Amino acid sequence: MRGLLIAFEGLDQSGKQTQAERLRDRLTAAGRSVTLLSFPDYQTHIGRELGHALRGERAYSPDVMQLLYVANRYEYAEQIAQARDAGTIIICDRYLASSVAYGDAQGLDPVWLLEIQRYLPQPDLTILLDIPPAVSARRKIDDRDKYERDLALLGRVRESYLRQAAEGWLRLDADRDRGEVSEDVFRAVSAQL
Repeated sequence: MRGLLIAFEGLDQSGKQTQAERLRDRLTAAGRSVTLLSFPDYQTHIGRELGHALRGERAYSPDVMQLLYVANRYEYAEQIAQARDAGTIIICDRYLASSVAYGDAQGLDPVWLLEIQRYLPQPDLTILLDIPPAVSARRKIDDRDKYERDLALLGRVRESYLRQAAEGWLRLDADRDRGEVSEDVFRAVSAQL
């Protein structure tokens, strides 16, 4: 069976984790081998450093933050490539495009952000779960990290995601019933299998 790398992208609280888990469960029930990854992975050394920065315990410039995010993904590059080659479907809750969107929103060069990730396994399908920043804020009131609290930044992130999505992604309105979104996701993935 053909392996796939599927990336869910979007603002915080857009439903990436929910949709990634639902897709994993549905594909697993259909007999497919599935691995779910979430980035950043705060369990690695690099991921723990990212967690410190997001809680305001470290002060890194935007370029250093994006280098850390990218390095966190490179920690999994070989595992992802081997699993896909073996026929596994890898589902990522955030992946390459997050660095482009958040870095671009902070004034970094999106071409550079893509270039530093070119040796990572590239997604077969990227799904943008699109919501406005106000919806993100409404869905999570408390314990928002420094990015989640900055609605102007989130607006620029969304614009970057929308520009990237124009390059062949699946863009879904995620401000609607979760079940409807799940069905749209499953149809798109089924077409890739």
